[in-house]
Amino acid sequence: MSTPTLEKSAASAESEAPAHLITVTFRVRRFNPEISDQATWQDFQLEIDPKERVLDGLHKIKWDHDGTLTFRRSCAHGICGSDAMRINGKNRLACKTLIKDINPSKPITVEPIKGLTVLKDLVVDMEPFFQAYRDVMPFLITKGNEPTRERLQSAEDRERFDDTTKCILCAACTSSCPVFWNDGQYFGPAAIVNAHRFIFDSRDEAGEQRLEILNDKDGVWRCRTTFNCTDACPRGIEVTKAIQEVKRALITRRF
Repeated sequence: MSTPTLEKSAASAESEAPAHLITVTFRVRRFNPEISDQATWQDFQLEIDPKERVLDGLHKIKWDHDGTLTFRRSCAHGICGSDAMRINGKNRLACKTLIKDINPSKPITVEPIKGLTVLKDLVVDMEPFFQAYRDVMPFLITKGNEPTRERLQSAEDRERFDDTTKCILCAACTSSCPVFWNDGQYFGPAAIVNAHRFIFDSRDEAGEQRLEILNDKDGVWRCRTTFNCTDACPRGIEVTKAIQEVKRALITRRF
């Protein structure tokens, strides 16, 4: 027996109208060292759904307007952290920022994060950032023989450093820090957050070593507690609190 086919009525088809589009101006900071040593601003006008993201707008520019526009992105779901940039003067992830949430009636400014050398357009040199991350030894360090079973940990012990496990290394916190802007030798909030994650891990045995690394003149004592880092974190990590806990551990040697 044949299966009846249901056809959409005209009224139903009309109800499925395309999403409402608005005209938005993207004002992007452009820099190409092969052309000029000066950065410039360039405007692009887009027809876009306000529920789309800034990353979608950048894709439209690159695919439909100017293929030379350069920026980083990967997962597009706020996990990889590669598309951190300054949007309307604030560090954000382009893939998590909706057009409707940043006043699309005015030009949306997009520029690279601060404190790191710009390589081209919105792409910065992340090597100093990752070197600071490597310097705090962001991995579990234990002594003695390798265990024959999983290292167990209580829920309470795990909760002690749970917040700082959320870091996605986007550099939004570090590149929002005034101290880092003025002195690139400062470890920066992200490195301290990742040190915190292991210093307070009950399974780790190198807490003292990490604390001595952060006790350096370019370590935690450079923090001025401006809370820029906490405000900038797209994962909601209490960055300033973590830095204060590392400072307290340095003073009390309790962690």
